[in-house]
Amino acid sequence: MERHFYSVELGDVPRWLLETPTRDSGDAFDEPWMFADGRVLPDLGPLKARIAHPGRKRAFDFSVIEAAPIVSDAVANVFRTLAPEDVQLFEVSIEGEPERYFVVNATKVVDAIDEARCREVHYYDDDHAPGFEGEYNWIYGLRIDPSKTEGAQVFRLKKFKVALVVSEDIKNALEGVGNLGVSFERVTGPR
Repeated sequence: MERHFYSVELGDVPRWLLETPTRDSGDAFDEPWMFADGRVLPDLGPLKARIAHPGRKRAFDFSVIEAAPIVSDAVANVFRTLAPEDVQLFEVSIEGEPERYFVVNATKVVDAIDEARCREVHYYDDDHAPGFEGEYNWIYGLRIDPSKTEGAQVFRLKKFKVALVVSEDIKNALEGVGNLGVSFERVTGPR
């Protein structure tokens, strides 16, 4: 039986907008996109995030610029329980919010894109993105080969790290938490 995986997308629902987490001092990180890079990070110390625009508080959302996954304690528990080897969780305080939140850092990168089954693939070129040659600028109708996921439950994709991919078990557990600011797009099976 084929395992199914889902890309976690920004949901089309009313929500608050959160800034990319910074150090507790307010100093930005040299690499603010590091939470989407698919690598193990050192201890970052206390983190904080500001609300860029008030709105409905969600249990799972992405920051507005670098798309850092920011989740409630209940959502963090899903990742802690079902994917402890695939993620790091960094506690982040959100201004004016007493509840605990966490940045989810997916630490696995897998080479599983099934380009032939994707609807449309766009590559970076030398003229517009030096250093990113051969990587994907964007993929429409993303499809992956589940046999190449190396047992991971949560991961980023080689050459297309913007995609945060979760297993069906993770997706179902997250939907059980509810109040998500994200949606799930299946990336396995027929188009």
